[in-house]
Amino acid sequence: MSERPPISPRSPRAALEPEQVPPPPKRSERARNPFVVVGNAIFTILIILMIGAGTTYYYGRQILETPGPLQEDKIVNIPSRAGKRDIADVLLREGVINVNPWIFIGGVFALKASSDLKPGEYSFQKSASLRDVIATIVEGKVVQHAVTVPEGLTSEQIVTRLLDNDIFAGSVREIPREGTLLPETYKFPRGTTREQVIQRMQQTQKRVLAEIWERRNPEVPVRSPEQLITLASIIEKETGRADERSRVAAVFVNRLRQRIKLQSDPTIIYGLVGGKGTLGRPIKRSEITQPSPYNTYVIEGLPPGPIANPGRASLEAAANPARTRDLFFVADGTGGHAFTETYDAHQKNVAKLRALEKQIQNDTVEPSEDAPPPTSAGAPADPNPTATTPRPAAPAKKPPARPAAPATAPARQGAVQSTTTPPVVQR
Repeated sequence: MSERPPISPRSPRAALEPEQVPPPPKRSERARNPFVVVGNAIFTILIILMIGAGTTYYYGRQILETPGPLQEDKIVNIPSRAGKRDIADVLLREGVINVNPWIFIGGVFALKASSDLKPGEYSFQKSASLRDVIATIVEGKVVQHAVTVPEGLTSEQIVTRLLDNDIFAGSVREIPREGTLLPETYKFPRGTTREQVIQRMQQTQKRVLAEIWERRNPEVPVRSPEQLITLASIIEKETGRADERSRVAAVFVNRLRQRIKLQSDPTIIYGLVGGKGTLGRPIKRSEITQPSPYNTYVIEGLPPGPIANPGRASLEAAANPARTRDLFFVADGTGGHAFTETYDAHQKNVAKLRALEKQIQNDTVEPSEDAPPPTSAGAPADPNPTATTPRPAAPAKKPPARPAAPATAPARQGAVQSTTTPPVVQR
């Protein structure tokens, strides 16, 4: 067992003094290097930033992905030249978002979409998240409004409809030439200018007309696409029934081949009112014999231009009419028409129509002094009687437009509505 070293006695004074602790070891020169100090500070800051970024990403993603407040789909218009704050205010006011506008702006920057927000009318889906809302505006898939232009309207009538439709903007410099617009259902975003609408209708008409002209029956006696439009416009005004267009076309084509006057009432009306479209009263007997470039009771062949804007189906019918020898047609009292090759057979159909009219009307209406007299089954006023005009008219309770007017034919939107008292002329 080893012995402990003896403890040297201390003086009383020394015993009262505190025991000295050895000094700490000196820091190495490397630890005191300023680059090391800065590096440690940067590392500490990076750690803090990473934690902050992770926290921001987590909560930011929650904000972007959380379903929005919309209870149902909603269409909202983002005005042109609207800034990000303006867009946020609109969305907040419309109930599409329920976050502070600055959070919306932050989301736009986070999704790198600050320069891609486009004005327009957008459809936001029910419960759309903030990410969905921003994506919808960035994609620029604005709402497309379906606009239907009925067949048989004149260019002036079409322009009037465009001016009355508040989804379009701007004015119209001039009325397009008759027959240059294709009636159809188009889709346009809100704010489309009316000039753009007209240009699209004209371009579509040129394309469709070129296709139909290429596959037309070469035996049809029309010399140009413009004449085809004119013939189609008469067909358009004469019948609203799809199953009769080609047969009505055949009647007029057969008359053109045999140099028989077309005697179409809508052409008289167009000559009287031009692009207005509607006469608003019966055709007078004096107007039937009144010379006019559009009066096909007076002129031979086609009028100088279209009397309306025909649709695709009427253009097809004019280019490829039915192969018949029909020269006459008259309303049959059921909404359709009776077609015949001979005048005698036509007169019998006219007599049937008159009998039906008398049964309905009880012959209570007397014609005015200037109105054409009632139809007679005797000799026609024209040595070459033409097809009776199957104008879409009011239901059978009203008198037909002539032996030709289908008193029970369904009225077409935009078509000339005429209730002319029957004249002597047999067509």
